[in-house]
Amino acid sequence: MSPLRNASPPLWLLVLVTFGGTLAMHMFVPALPLVARELHSTAAAAQSTISLYILGLAFGQLLYGPLSDRFGRRPTLLAGLALYTAAGLVCLWAPTMQVLLGARLLQAVGGCAGLLLARAIVRDTSGDAETLQRLATLGLITLVGPGIAPLLGSAVVSTLGWRWVCACFVLLGGLALAAVWLRLPETRPALAAPARQSSLLADARTLLRSRLFVAYTLGGGCSTTAFYAFVAAAPFIFGERLHRPLHEVGYYLMAPVIGMSIGNLLAGRLAGRVHQARLMRHASALSLASATALLLAMLWMAQPSAWGVAVLMGFYAMGAGLCSPAVSTKAISVDPRLTGSAAGLYGFTQMAIGALCSALAGLGSDHGVSAALVLVGAGIVAQAAFRWGVKIER
Repeated sequence: MSPLRNASPPLWLLVLVTFGGTLAMHMFVPALPLVARELHSTAAAAQSTISLYILGLAFGQLLYGPLSDRFGRRPTLLAGLALYTAAGLVCLWAPTMQVLLGARLLQAVGGCAGLLLARAIVRDTSGDAETLQRLATLGLITLVGPGIAPLLGSAVVSTLGWRWVCACFVLLGGLALAAVWLRLPETRPALAAPARQSSLLADARTLLRSRLFVAYTLGGGCSTTAFYAFVAAAPFIFGERLHRPLHEVGYYLMAPVIGMSIGNLLAGRLAGRVHQARLMRHASALSLASATALLLAMLWMAQPSAWGVAVLMGFYAMGAGLCSPAVSTKAISVDPRLTGSAAGLYGFTQMAIGALCSALAGLGSDHGVSAALVLVGAGIVAQAAFRWGVKIER
């Protein structure tokens, strides 16, 4: 007999705890040039506030699932939100770049709790039909958040300064913390068995021994989250290279979000009509071609069109959106016994690759060329990994 389900928490609460984790990464992007200037640091160090945030999200993928299975959803979520809020306070008053970098890493680890546990709570409290509906809404939030966050960040930074962006994170974390404390009961099924650390490590070792899992996980990370190289470099590309006002950065960053949304929509329409392996390779090729065009524009043109750069990244993101559902399905389906562990390890690898790419984009004197080189290199690796995976399957 299945355990009785607890009452579903209000959807607005789940949206609130989900929104904080994505907002804190993308809303901070327009502030990077001002952060570097005020804290007397380099552009590369400022971009590290993004790469470290992504790295924190990566480790959170591995952390919160086992903790919530053992201690419960409510206390684990409260702990994560408390860390997110406290780290936001440190960011708000950070006197040096080193303090800000450490606080951003902790903020990401805390913010990841809402991203992961909101979905677990939906599964705990909803039937099949309602689960699909609620997860679709939360999935939409993860796309809408990056779309509006740079616009909000640009408005706040240009009028009040970058520290007020950190104040927004503190306010959001405090509201989420209070809402969870007052409105969220424990939702973990009473019969759920606590996760054992030894079995989790054994599952990870089993998956990493699978060449097919490694191929699709490497290809998936390089074809989807390498995009963070452009996100981290965007304010320097549009502000310093293309001489556009800081408040316009958010508008240019909307193009990739729209492209990603179109790619996801097309992927759903093409499911069952186009072979998954073929879809992955062609979608990845679209991203690689867009990144190559961006690199050529940065190398050969003194000042490319800002909207031209945004449109190229929109096509890049469309390829990533097309590729993402197919490659993630391939990766987590390698061993049906280890679907949960595969999903966690795949998510960790995605974020780790995104953190590495955003850090590499900070190298060199021309951030546009650096970001484009990273995207081209990641596209080549993704193509090679997909071909390797198809060869293994055959």
